[in-house]
Amino acid sequence: MRKVFVVVLLVLVSVASLALVNEGYESPIVKVVETAGPAVVKVDVEATARYTPDDLFGFDEFFRRFFGEIPEQSRKVVALGSGFIFNKEGYIFTNEHVVAGAEKITVSLLDGSVYPAKYIGGDADLDIAVIKIDPDGRDLPIAELGDSDTLRVGEWAIAIGNPLGLKHTVTVGVISAVGRQIPKPDGNSVYSNLIQTDAAINPGNSGGPLLNIYGQVIGINTAIVDPDVGTTLGFAIPVNVALRFVDSIIATGSIQRAYLGVYLDNVTESTARSLGLKIDKGALVMDVVKGSAADKAGIKPQDVIVKFQNLEINNSSELRAAILNYPAGSEVSVVVNRFGETIELKVILGTMQEQVQATAPKEQKPAESSVLGITVNDITPSDRERLSLPEDLRGVIVSGVNTQGIVYRLGLSIDDVITRISVNGNQQAIQGVDDFKKVVDSLKKGDYIAFFIYRDGVRFVASFQY
Repeated sequence: MRKVFVVVLLVLVSVASLALVNEGYESPIVKVVETAGPAVVKVDVEATARYTPDDLFGFDEFFRRFFGEIPEQSRKVVALGSGFIFNKEGYIFTNEHVVAGAEKITVSLLDGSVYPAKYIGGDADLDIAVIKIDPDGRDLPIAELGDSDTLRVGEWAIAIGNPLGLKHTVTVGVISAVGRQIPKPDGNSVYSNLIQTDAAINPGNSGGPLLNIYGQVIGINTAIVDPDVGTTLGFAIPVNVALRFVDSIIATGSIQRAYLGVYLDNVTESTARSLGLKIDKGALVMDVVKGSAADKAGIKPQDVIVKFQNLEINNSSELRAAILNYPAGSEVSVVVNRFGETIELKVILGTMQEQVQATAPKEQKPAESSVLGITVNDITPSDRERLSLPEDLRGVIVSGVNTQGIVYRLGLSIDDVITRISVNGNQQAIQGVDDFKKVVDSLKKGDYIAFFIYRDGVRFVASFQY
């Protein structure tokens, strides 16, 4: 019996000694969550989605053949995301894709208090938005903002948000990479200069903060990789990018686009060989707009832009996305490869509006056809840069489509370019607004009309009977 007692005593002493390991230790992440957590909010959104039965079932031709045009219907949809308060007046950062089109926004704090929120403004390309609640005299918790320009790979990264509606979920990882460029869901462009982290980010985390070990916001969580493709791959917008535009968003509801002033193409093997380039990737400058920021900085045709600030540039889409990260007036470093010579240039980015005013005709008036329900404008240099339109492309650019107009069912979209119009077999090249108005004003009931359209490098014809 005495031996049994001794054995039990030894076991208890061993267990007690194990319990002393790391006694009093507290993870620094606990302090981060305690400090920053109260400023993180849950964002609930209500909106109206418009659709037709053929949108749901894909029976476009079937429905139209037997029932004609089916009127649009609508239904209420709800969504959720995250955000964080960064100002005592109640301003909150979130993602544009979380609150875009919202009819009602509700914000919930950690302590259970609920506020109606107002959409202040944002930008879809950057995917940043600002909403606001009325503190009504309350001293709101705010998140401290850090410096995302000083991030190093391997630093701690802490995400707080509302994945799948699970309020104030905390996940931890590291900064996996910086300066990432990933395709947008529509495939037409890229997100630029993102922070990559392996801290778990899930649907509902969008708009929430990515924090460093000091509890400072270093990013706004925005995107995840499809779990079927890869895991622990999350991305955040650097907080410094958001801060460059926040004053403009609060003051005007939008951002002012920066403008470089170049016509771009991608470097391919054939272009590299034919032009004698000494590099096989980058954004190839086809031409430079006279008097633009690029022109003033010394960028020349056939330069290949390979770096923009700290971002490596592999193609023209990446360059356009990188420019979006900076407001007009910013001084940036642009590195070009000029037939094998590497040159670094300092560029002060201009504004699109400045360039339009400098290069547009004195009377550049929009033309709206009330009978067709379409608004068009002359193509500006900023349009050519923004949409990568060929220098020799002539026509008018669609700036508005009336859903009640006769051409709405043709599928025309904003930024389509109408290059030619055919009426009863007689074709007319469209050089500008005046040509477009002349043709449209001459239309008669029963005319057969075809628009020759240029969209994203593809040309097609949209025809109808007037």
